[in-house]
Order: sequence, then structure tokens, then C-alpha cells
Amino acid sequence: MSRILAAVLIAGAWALPPVVSAHHSFPGTYVENRTVTIEGDLAQIVFRNPHSFVQVMVQERGSRVRYDVEWVGAGELVRDGITQTTLKQGDRVVISGLPGASAGDRRVRMLSLRRVKDGLGWKMPPGRRMGTSYGS
Repeated sequence: MSRILAAVLIAGAWALPPVVSAHHSFPGTYVENRTVTIEGDLAQIVFRNPHSFVQVMVQERGSRVRYDVEWVGAGELVRDGITQTTLKQGDRVVISGLPGASAGDRRVRMLSLRRVKDGLGWKMPPGRRMGTSYGS
């Protein structure tokens, strides 16, 4: 009986599809060998894990356009002293980061942020790469 059970379990394991990570590919989404800097007003802040996001209204060629900026997760931000109430809608910020792979996307993967009114800043921790765990 135990041989039959073992054979069924092994066959069942082989029949299962491989596990695929649901996390997106940063190299496919962002240009990793270039940086851009944008300045504008925070329009929205989404403070969550695994990634937080901000939307920034930027003046470009006479028009205001919205940039979607991907940030690290809320847990990492809290460890760095950034909370849900640190930044407010309307805050003027300067953000540097990796540009989106498609020029028309207006996407940025944040590497640093500075609030203009008081100089409050955040930078990607030294040695940390996109898509890796905090401190690795």
C-alpha cells in the first residue's frame, strides 16, 4: 500500500505545473542604465507592499502630465522613516530614477526623492538593487 501511495504522490508532483513568480521584471519595465529626474506636485500616494507608488504632475512642454512612479514597499519606507503621513498631496518633489522602457509610458522607478519645501529626502539604500529584498 505504501508503494502505491508513494507512486501516486510522485506522479501527482510531476503533473503539477511549475511555480511561476508573479513579480514583474524590472529590466523589462525600466531602462536600468539611465536615470531621469522629474519635478512636480504629488497627485496621489499609494503606500503599500510589495511596492508603493506616487503619481506626480509635471510641467512638460507647456502642459501638465502625470508620471507614475514606482517605489519600494511600505515596510521598507517605514524602516527608512517614511510613513503614510510624511508626504501629502500637493507637495512639490524632485524624483530621480530609472525611466520606463517605453518613452511614452511616463513611468519612473524611484531611486531618490526630495521634498522641495524642507529638503526631506529618501534614497535607495546603498547596495540595494531593484527587485531585491531590503538590505541585500
